[in-house]
Amino acid sequence: MRILVTGTAGFIGAALAQRLLARGDMVHGIDNHNDYYDPALKEARLARFAGHPNYTHQRADLADAGAVNHAFTTFRPQRVVNLAAQAGVRHSLQNPQAYVSSNLVGFVNILEGCRHSGVEHLVYASSSSVYGANRKLPFAVEDAVDHPVSLYAASKKANELMAHTYSHLFDLPTTGLRFFTVYGPWGRPDMSPMLFADRISRGEPIDVFNFGHHSRDFTYIDDIVEGVIRTLDHPAEADPAYNPERPNPGTSNAPYRVYNLGNDQPVQLLRFIELLEQNFGRSVEKRLLPMQPGDVPDTWADVSALRRDVGYAPNTSIEDGVAKFVVWYREYFNR
Repeated sequence: MRILVTGTAGFIGAALAQRLLARGDMVHGIDNHNDYYDPALKEARLARFAGHPNYTHQRADLADAGAVNHAFTTFRPQRVVNLAAQAGVRHSLQNPQAYVSSNLVGFVNILEGCRHSGVEHLVYASSSSVYGANRKLPFAVEDAVDHPVSLYAASKKANELMAHTYSHLFDLPTTGLRFFTVYGPWGRPDMSPMLFADRISRGEPIDVFNFGHHSRDFTYIDDIVEGVIRTLDHPAEADPAYNPERPNPGTSNAPYRVYNLGNDQPVQLLRFIELLEQNFGRSVEKRLLPMQPGDVPDTWADVSALRRDVGYAPNTSIEDGVAKFVVWYREYFNR
């Protein structure tokens, strides 16, 4: 297939592009290579597949409607995976305009491209952050998500609403994937796994927020990519059992779906740090601090809808995932 992937210099986008190319798809990648974190890591990810004969790359911002339209009219994708976004909960407190530009303006440009190009299926990144102030665990796609606690989360909820509008008005099949704390080789330097690994590798103290009481549904990158591909190959359809008098937030009478993509195995943050220490062969001081604004205490993905509709659920254990991550980290950073 001809697949347009946005964010191909990013953590998930680069891993997805490699898998699609390996199975024989043609991939057109878009990324703006911004400096939210070290661009050298983005370039290194991209270098692993940029020379592939079935890959073309476009350095552009999704907020540039002309550039997005150029990608659709020249490449003419059959399917689209939108992973490009301004990420990070805490950064949204300091730079909200970046989230509006990338996550809202950029996403409507992608929706318009799909609409006018007859795209068969749009899969896009949502986030576990949409569950916000919810405390019922595990989080299920049938739950209401009306109380975000960061602008990043609100922008991802908005993406789901925007996608539904296009599914309803233009019969565009869309699937939103709520990613849960993705980690692994080539990961994002602003996320806790890389931050912790940096500190432990140097023998420096770690700041542990919420006094160590956080739990996260850590999900290994290979499982995330497999989930994206499985859903991409399974275009959303209208739910014949959908009842507008008792609406299910995860489905619709339009070709629209939302799924959790998580490990369904929440792990205490202190346990994750312990595994990193074991793999690095050293222990460090933990500075226990209050919870930060925009954070939530716990995440836990109910993946029953994904398993039911797509026949897949992530299954990499935290022990195996952390071990593979540390092997990559030591090699990449020579530590």
